[in-house]
Amino acid sequence: MLREIANLKVIVAFLAALAVAGCSSTNKPNLETAEQSAVPGSERDFIVNVGDRIYFLVDQSTLTPEAQDILRRQAAWLKQYPNVTIQVEGHADERGTREYNIALSARRSTASRNFLVAQGVPAARVSTIAYGKERPVALCDAESCWSQNRRSVTIVTGGAVSG
Repeated sequence: MLREIANLKVIVAFLAALAVAGCSSTNKPNLETAEQSAVPGSERDFIVNVGDRIYFLVDQSTLTPEAQDILRRQAAWLKQYPNVTIQVEGHADERGTREYNIALSARRSTASRNFLVAQGVPAARVSTIAYGKERPVALCDAESCWSQNRRSVTIVTGGAVSG
């Protein structure tokens, strides 16, 4: 019985060592390499080099200057890759009723879409969807989380280069 316990301790120690080795820093992805390896015209290129999301102020669907800069880059990229289609997702933070947040997130996605169209992106290539508070990226009861959830995200839905 004592021998079985000793063998079990050796096995547990071995498994623990494997688990720690699996978490070593050498296994972490190199973000610089990931950015450099984004194939031009790919969804990854769009996310990493252009920016796929913009943020809004509380109870607002008005585009900030920073949001307009990102949307201009998105429009330029979309004009460079004319076969790409996108969907603009509207999101809201957790405060407010479900109905209010769906309407607010719809205004946000529509504001983003309208800006892209005004920049010369054909309207037929841009669809919208409103998620309200249903898909948060950050969960806590503080501004640090709420500000991350007040956003629109542009998703490439077709026509991108593989990579």
